[in-house]
Amino acid sequence: MTRERYTWLPGLLLLLCVAFLGQAAAHELQPGSLEVRQLTSERFEVIWRAPIYYGKPHPATLQLPEHWQTVGEPSVRQFSDSALHRRVVNVPDGVIEGGVIRFIGLEGTITDVFARFIWLNGAESTAIARPSHPYVDIDGQRSAWQVAGDYTALGVDHILSGYDHLTFVLALLLIVSGARRLLVTVTSFTLAHSITLAAATLGVMWVPGPPIEATISLSILFLASELVKVNRGQDSLTARYPWIVAFSFGLLHGFGFAGALNDIGLPQNEIALALLMFNVGVELGQLLFIAAIMVLLLALRKVRREWPAWVYQVPAYGIGGIAAFWFIDRVAGF
Repeated sequence: MTRERYTWLPGLLLLLCVAFLGQAAAHELQPGSLEVRQLTSERFEVIWRAPIYYGKPHPATLQLPEHWQTVGEPSVRQFSDSALHRRVVNVPDGVIEGGVIRFIGLEGTITDVFARFIWLNGAESTAIARPSHPYVDIDGQRSAWQVAGDYTALGVDHILSGYDHLTFVLALLLIVSGARRLLVTVTSFTLAHSITLAAATLGVMWVPGPPIEATISLSILFLASELVKVNRGQDSLTARYPWIVAFSFGLLHGFGFAGALNDIGLPQNEIALALLMFNVGVELGQLLFIAAIMVLLLALRKVRREWPAWVYQVPAYGIGGIAAFWFIDRVAGF
């Protein structure tokens, strides 16, 4: 490996700093979720999971339709990654269709809210509120196309806010050389995490979330050490067999993807479609990230300047440092 090939590394380091230092802990920008479930003819349970936002309570507040009357006292449970707000409401005639639920303050954030409505007869409806559209209209049961669109958008949101998954992919991009080898490696990673995502979501396998998240950070740390070896011209398992390493760790990352989907749930009448489209969304987001990095690298490789020898290792140590921080932070949160 020649130095000329790595003249773009300082620019990539700047990209890493901008992308990651603003948010030290991964997954803090996960979408929120709202579930409205019919309990009786006129009563509904409303559960609003507000994710932690940059270490603070989420700034968005839930505003229900005026004619929904709260029964009893609402409750709030605090978790390490979110606050769970629960209340029971009485809706005259039990008709919620046509209502509008607003998320006041969501417009000042960069997170979405995935809303799910469940009726006594088993019918379900989903909708997504965004900063540019901070409310959801309650419709009847949505079409398959609408469900597919919702879960595809959810998958894209999840991967683009999953900084640990993106860091893993970035490390692979820096280690693997050659378009064909890179294609095989990314395909192996995709296949592996699709398997465990489906298995975990469908209840075939279950692994507790916190240990998985901590181990994912270790997988990134491993790739960082492999990148150090590659930059030194030493033998590297990942450089020799990138598809095997990508597939092995991809199985682990699939459990991480499943965590967000399990928090939100799948429509029981369209489980296969929702799971498929969530995975499609994850892949679309991953491809967007890879394309952006490749365009950046092509631009930076046009720079022909000499840099000190230590500069060529900065991305590897930067990735390793971020991964080590995530591991310590996650273990401390057990």
